[in-house]
Amino acid sequence: MSTLVFTIANQKGGVGKTTTAVNLAAALADKKIPTLLIDLDPQANATSAVGVEKQAGRSLYGPLSGEGTAMEMVTPTAYPNLSLIPSEEDLAAAEIELAQTQNYLARLRDIIAPVKASGKFRVIIIDCPPAMGVLSMNSLAAADFLLIALQCEYMALEGLGQILRNLDRIKTAGLNNKLELGGVVMTMFDTRTNLSRQVVEEVKTHLADKIFKTVIPRTVRLSEAPSFGKTIFDYDPLSPGATAYKNLSKELITRFGLNGK
Repeated sequence: MSTLVFTIANQKGGVGKTTTAVNLAAALADKKIPTLLIDLDPQANATSAVGVEKQAGRSLYGPLSGEGTAMEMVTPTAYPNLSLIPSEEDLAAAEIELAQTQNYLARLRDIIAPVKASGKFRVIIIDCPPAMGVLSMNSLAAADFLLIALQCEYMALEGLGQILRNLDRIKTAGLNNKLELGGVVMTMFDTRTNLSRQVVEEVKTHLADKIFKTVIPRTVRLSEAPSFGKTIFDYDPLSPGATAYKNLSKELITRFGLNGK
């Protein structure tokens, strides 16, 4: 079966993007779906969140610069069926250096092509920087589906329009004709406020067939888990956050026909 590449992007920071990338990847792996998490954010939060230490020369900076391969950077994690391509601070330099090369928006797609073709992974999830720069645009050019993590607040709706326009630009420019919006994940849902419910309903009016039924709650436990180098399933498996990401993974499996075979 072919490998599906999902990029989780939003130009706004603090929307639960990395939390979603890490815990969704872990939830899929727990269901015996071979999953690769690519940390494309120089802050390396996804790397530390799965308990892997940052190491110089262990990111996609080298392969993006023409040195080494992406497959060489694949690192095992403590979680069965979950592998990682870590990030490091050097990756920030790629934002500047890539822009000076030919076909710079297609570099990521080219270097992960052998990883996709290897048949080792059913799913690849890319965690992007919180900006629509060169690295994030590369992830859109490399992905089959865009997943948008959207915070339940009104300002987030403006960002939704911006990222959808970027998706259209990638397709219009011929960089990735097959890229589709895979879904919108509503994050940081506060059950105590009407605002969260109103924002979800507003998104439903525009993207009814794309919004996931599962909403991710705003919880302290989800925020705490990465500082211990753990997914929410290791840190607090009975928490509402863990339940939500398990449910989200089930939706993803159903929507895209994923399985562990």
